[in-house]
Amino acid sequence: QVQLVESGGGLVQPGGSLRLSCATSRLTLDYYAIGWFRQAPGKEREGVSCVGSSDASTYYADSVKGRFTISRDNAKNTVYLQMNSLKPEDTAVYYCAASIEYGNNWPGVWANTYEYDYWGQGTQVTVSS
Repeated sequence: QVQLVESGGGLVQPGGSLRLSCATSRLTLDYYAIGWFRQAPGKEREGVSCVGSSDASTYYADSVKGRFTISRDNAKNTVYLQMNSLKPEDTAVYYCAASIEYGNNWPGVWANTYEYDYWGQGTQVTVSS
């Protein structure tokens, strides 16, 4: 079974930074759109960011624009989420996911969980003083 593996989570003070990684040995990630999602206790899973497959376009939730940056390293088969200026409200379990369905409609659908075929187990990010 294909599984994505997230790493890089942890405890950080407000204003700090973390870099999350998403990797797998079972997929060639540059063929897939890769999304980052997060889920806080008692809340629904929400889309944070996505990077497209064929053109590497990037998408961000309004709540993280200007603070988070998604990027690919195809040589390492890894996707990163650089998170700066972290806030307590960024506290959540962060998941990466892969979708083969990347297309012209992606700007309107990238944050929908049902668009994604494979998921990781998540990594905890806690922003607290």
